[in-house]
Amino acid sequence: MHKAVFVGLLGAMLISSSALCGNNTEAYKKEAIEWVQLNENMLDKIAISIWNYAEPAFAEYKSSKLLNDKLRENGFKIESPVGDEPTAFVATYGSGKPVIGILAEYDALPGLSQKAYVTQKEPLITGAAGQGCGHNLFGTAGVGAALAVKSVMEKHKLPGTIKVFGCPAEEVLAGKVYMAKAGVFDGLDVCFDWHPRDRNLVYLGSSLALNNFEVAFHGKTAHAAGDPWDGRSALDGVELMDVGANFLREHIKPKARIHYVIKDGGKAPNVVPDYARVWYFVRDVDRKSVDELYKRVLKIAQGAATMTDTTYDVNLITGVYDLLINKSLAETLKKNLELVGPPQFTQQEQVFAKELQKTLGKEQDGLSTKIETYSEAMSDEPVGGGSTDVGDVSWIAPVASLGTACWPRHTPGHSWGMVTCAGSSIGLKGMAVTSKVIAASAIDVLMDSSIVERAQAEFKEKTKGFVYKSAIPKEQKPPLPQ
Repeated sequence: MHKAVFVGLLGAMLISSSALCGNNTEAYKKEAIEWVQLNENMLDKIAISIWNYAEPAFAEYKSSKLLNDKLRENGFKIESPVGDEPTAFVATYGSGKPVIGILAEYDALPGLSQKAYVTQKEPLITGAAGQGCGHNLFGTAGVGAALAVKSVMEKHKLPGTIKVFGCPAEEVLAGKVYMAKAGVFDGLDVCFDWHPRDRNLVYLGSSLALNNFEVAFHGKTAHAAGDPWDGRSALDGVELMDVGANFLREHIKPKARIHYVIKDGGKAPNVVPDYARVWYFVRDVDRKSVDELYKRVLKIAQGAATMTDTTYDVNLITGVYDLLINKSLAETLKKNLELVGPPQFTQQEQVFAKELQKTLGKEQDGLSTKIETYSEAMSDEPVGGGSTDVGDVSWIAPVASLGTACWPRHTPGHSWGMVTCAGSSIGLKGMAVTSKVIAASAIDVLMDSSIVERAQAEFKEKTKGFVYKSAIPKEQKPPLPQ
């Protein structure tokens, strides 16, 4: 055969193969999206069950079991517990490359019990926990996406591995930290994350690194009126530490944060307390900055102990990294968010949303029905003062994060307003969109190796010379409820 003819035929074959692969990809994505549509009722029931369970950090036994049982029923291999956390799990389907991670959360917040789809504060159970961050939707959407992808992989015998990470205790910024310390996320090629929001966007903002710790002071009891000179007040130690920390605020960078609550301050005013405990969060733009600020705060604790002739000890509960953005992988999520489109809310749901906004004293502009542009989705600069344990995962593998509208615009974070929507059709619609977007994005990764290549190239460039090391001491165990 003439060389020119052979080259021409080879080129035509390659073009035909590429076009076929592209056609297959779109067809497979359509199948995954249709799987979610056909199984929305099942996913809704799971999400509402977890909303009703409303289990706080490290106590999510029913929620965790419900999710991993559903995955096990559908052919996923379950490893649980992991990371010394009884409610953490890893569910795996398939084998070989690429290895795609999907994060799932399910913990609730204390004291936020609330009835669903009402516009006034009405606890379901007074004093109980509630899904004030929509994690009932978070975990279920991740599982739904994984099941949709598995159905396509099984039908078309696609190589690759899907891993769902059941992550407890995000609200205390601990679950993924201890999982990461145990190497649970090692070996991932890419990882998809999402969070219920008041907007539809692929998130391009970072987050603040954080240390979460307690300082306990130990003194000597005495009669506060009869012989106070014999006492050494642990509470004085706490209060002087707090004063010092408040003076330090003048000398920290604008993005840094210091906040605290006194957990134990004594039993009676006429007894000099021999024990007092204060709980601190210290945040800054990155891990190095937090470590430096943390050292300064501990010097203040040492000074307070010296001033009060007391002793003290420090319990570092958790420490998280800032979120490392991967724009290459985010492009895949953005493309599929545009493919699926934002949640479609009814007029009744919009009326409800505006009435809820009125109750909350917010602008009455209802539920978001648009997809935010990248500029509106923020930049690499840390935004606000929030932190997330997803940050640790993002320094181990490329992570891209999605948000969909699950409550009205401007709804306060960690509020009853979020709980009432997370248990309603509004939250469920946002959840369904997310399942479809993550499923379609995972199909893209399975079918196009260049997505992993680009994401890994960006990740390696941004982490050049860096090796992940947990901020938590190697021997430390998770702070499980006693």
